[in-house]
Amino acid sequence: MPRPTLAQELDQLAVLIHNAGPAGVGSDALLQLLGGTHERRTLQRRLARLSEQGRITVRGEGRATRYHPSNPSHPQQPPVEAAPPAAWATADYVPTSAEGAEIRAAISQSRHLRKPVGYQLDFLSQYHPNDTAYLPHDLREQLHGLGRSPADQTPAGTFARDILNRLLIDLSWASSHLEGNTYSRLDTERLIEFGQAAEGKNALETQMILNHKQAIEYLVLQPENAQVRTDTLIALHAFLSDGLMADPASVGRIRRRAVEIGGSVYLPIALPQRLEELFGIVTQMAAEITDPFEQAFFLMVHLPYLQPFEDVNKRVSRLAANIPFIRHNLCPLSFIDVPQQAYVDAMLGVYELNRVDLLRDVFVWAYERSCQQYVAVKQNLVPPDIFRLRHRQALAEVIAAIVRQGEAATEDAVKRRMPASVPEADHTHFVQLALAEFGALHAGNAVRFGIRPLEFGEWAGRDRGDASYGA
Repeated sequence: MPRPTLAQELDQLAVLIHNAGPAGVGSDALLQLLGGTHERRTLQRRLARLSEQGRITVRGEGRATRYHPSNPSHPQQPPVEAAPPAAWATADYVPTSAEGAEIRAAISQSRHLRKPVGYQLDFLSQYHPNDTAYLPHDLREQLHGLGRSPADQTPAGTFARDILNRLLIDLSWASSHLEGNTYSRLDTERLIEFGQAAEGKNALETQMILNHKQAIEYLVLQPENAQVRTDTLIALHAFLSDGLMADPASVGRIRRRAVEIGGSVYLPIALPQRLEELFGIVTQMAAEITDPFEQAFFLMVHLPYLQPFEDVNKRVSRLAANIPFIRHNLCPLSFIDVPQQAYVDAMLGVYELNRVDLLRDVFVWAYERSCQQYVAVKQNLVPPDIFRLRHRQALAEVIAAIVRQGEAATEDAVKRRMPASVPEADHTHFVQLALAEFGALHAGNAVRFGIRPLEFGEWAGRDRGDASYGA
């Protein structure tokens, strides 16, 4: 095989640095990835050339020097002859740092070759909120730049509410998919928007999706719930585990028995009193972290590692990770398109090795993906009417009843049929909303309220001496 040209070597090196992601990569890791094809001095010359060309950014000094892509959103294209490293050769994985690749290799060994380990208290006690950082400062700055939304100066939860309809579908589907749920995204959309369960799916899969929907609404529709507190995390577990636990009493409750993790040699704490104490400590430490990205990542690491509940721990951690994003009006983390194997491997690295590098690779890739989904398209989305969302069932009942009784759509008619579920303080707004809906009602959209075309036709054709609807 002919020796690669200088241009090809530079291209290959640029690809490696881009694939390392926003965290950047050091020269030692690059030498390892290059597999001994470069000497250190040669590598330094190549890196200097890339920097001069503006293709990479150099940060730090000495052994702390790290190399970053100058434009993370536009990856460098390798030449045809330059094959990507084996760590990135599979399409169903995320771009992996050298440290992440080490973790992947370690946990890929057969289970019987891996040493059983228990809960390591040092892993938690060595972390000091706002002093320790799993996410380097430069990386957090880049994530802030990616996740900042047009709603950053508005009340907490505004951005998540603006994209709620889409977030309900994406996060419910993606988080469930990571648990092996076989619902497609389209199936999930039909279930959430129209209540149509997919054919051929078991009831537990359907329940899992609906549980996610309720848990997300709990955080987004009432931003005061989006707090890192023990009662919030327990409430999330109650929503997410409803109807899915062998023992119904374990729903929304710290576990009282030992558990094992399938496919892992990690054995979580079994003593209930110790578990409850540590759950409080983990939550308090998380609450003290001021940076939203570090806080989110800490929750993704230490909640599953502790395993405070009999099951559904990772699902709780994924929704809990969105609490700081909701509070700070940052782009939420939907986990859309995250490869299941990459996430599983990353969690095994935390469980068995107490190493967060691979999970950080997954977290950064997932957040970049979420930002592409939401921040870039937010300007094209119509913000949902939260009041309408809250009273959608009552609205459907009132409109359907007036049409079926052949009544005129008047303020008095709406008030007479006002359901008790609508608080008195909301009556005026509800009446206005109902009359506005009648103003836009026609045979094609009446089905939203359970009204058949024939029923609408009879109602619209009656001479009631009132304004004509559906013309």
